[in-house]
Amino acid sequence: MNAADTAWILTSTALVLLMTLPGLALFYGGLVQSRNLLSVLMRCFAIACVASVLWFAVGYSLAFTEGNSWIGGYSRLFLLGINRDTLVGTIPESLFVTFQMTFAIITPALMVGAFVERIKFGAVMMITSLWLLVVYVPVVHWVWGGGWLAEMGVIDFAGGIVVHITAGVSALVIAVMLGARIGHPERIPPPHAPWMVMIGAGLLWVGWFGFNAGSAVAADQSAAMAMLVTHLSAATASVVWLVIEKIRYGKSSLVGVVTGTIAGLATITPASGTVGPMGGVLLGLAGGIVCYYAVQLIKIRLKMDDSLDVLAVHGVGGALGTILLVFLASVGTGGTGLGGVSISDQLQTQIIGVVAVAVWSIIATVIIVKITKAVVGFRALKEDELEGLDLAHHGETAYNR
Repeated sequence: MNAADTAWILTSTALVLLMTLPGLALFYGGLVQSRNLLSVLMRCFAIACVASVLWFAVGYSLAFTEGNSWIGGYSRLFLLGINRDTLVGTIPESLFVTFQMTFAIITPALMVGAFVERIKFGAVMMITSLWLLVVYVPVVHWVWGGGWLAEMGVIDFAGGIVVHITAGVSALVIAVMLGARIGHPERIPPPHAPWMVMIGAGLLWVGWFGFNAGSAVAADQSAAMAMLVTHLSAATASVVWLVIEKIRYGKSSLVGVVTGTIAGLATITPASGTVGPMGGVLLGLAGGIVCYYAVQLIKIRLKMDDSLDVLAVHGVGGALGTILLVFLASVGTGGTGLGGVSISDQLQTQIIGVVAVAVWSIIATVIIVKITKAVVGFRALKEDELEGLDLAHHGETAYNR
């Protein structure tokens, strides 16, 4: 065991949990109507609890132990065999389990943003449970657990494919199958608390240092560079979003600039262990522009009610970074290079990874939604939606006057 590595991953684990609780909860909570704020907070909190228990029971073993090219084995079910002396690399295995658990928490929580204000709480819990085991865990094994994409040599340092593509694509599938909110898009009010959105985004930005730099699983040069490029990408994408809004509307919004921040963070995630500082800036630039216009396409032109832009920001950003890292890995700009693999070969591998995971996410999520509909129901009642899910589903209100 290396004490420095262990101390850093202990810190990173806390930072990644901070991203969901309370970062993502506040980010999404501020974007909805006030009568639905508590429902968003409740879902993020409950998902954290359910995902943790499932990760303990079966998720970790199926994701990270030796199995086959498609799924892991059973040697760590219920974390049996893990004690104070078992290691993964230079850190305790118990710590590695917990660090990866925080990823398993935030990934399904990201999807919440696509179907806020109109879905049953029980449906969210069932979808989360099934999705974690059917979509997330296998993809983790494919990419990080020695599965078939790892064997092909796909590069995904911190989760562009594993986290952002799975969550973004599945979120849109659920939103489309659920249908739009009542009054969408003409009569949907603006975010009720932009200040809350900014606080949530700030916590996400800070937590992302643990997400990306922690994925080095060591306190080393790779972690340091990952932290730097993560920050540069977030800052650059924020400026890009700010400038685009100023040009188009004459004003730059707080919600807009922090949405740009998240787009930059999602875009750098898969590349944070591969590119240097210039690559971080260029990925932020690309992520800011492409994700901005992805929001316009999905929400404005196609009128899909991906309510809080999960696909446009996370899915598109994650895919963009996964593909563009091939062109930005040059050693001359502080990157790692591609380990002797040609750009064309690595590009083909990256595209296969993106497409295969997106297709699997779509197919599996459609099946999961159909099962959920049959077992617990899916969409909230119309009167509950009009009243607000806080009171209708949880018997509480966010603001008591």
